[in-house]
Amino acid sequence: MTFETVLGKAREMAAKADISGIDFLAVQINIQGEQTGVFYVEVKDGRISVEPYEYYDRQCRIMISGEDFEGLLRGTLDPGKAYDEGRLQVEGDLGKALTFAELVQNQVKG
Repeated sequence: MTFETVLGKAREMAAKADISGIDFLAVQINIQGEQTGVFYVEVKDGRISVEPYEYYDRQCRIMISGEDFEGLLRGTLDPGKAYDEGRLQVEGDLGKALTFAELVQNQVKG
């Protein structure tokens, strides 16, 4: 899977995401492995943005492979289990990473 595919899937998720109740969220995703890249997901002023850039004032950074990130978006990979197994690493505010995981999981259920 290419980085562009991962970014496209993240944008599809964002387009359907329910961001009500989230005032602000700034998460940077670092895709690791065969295909690498960086993008961020920002919730601000009632809007969600996904852009292929670093977010220097991010609240947290998530490091994950493209394949595992796709699993999160499909709902086939549990983020807590992935974190425990070292397949998903977090730098920064773990609470914000959990908010992001809930955002993804709610979109999968919806």
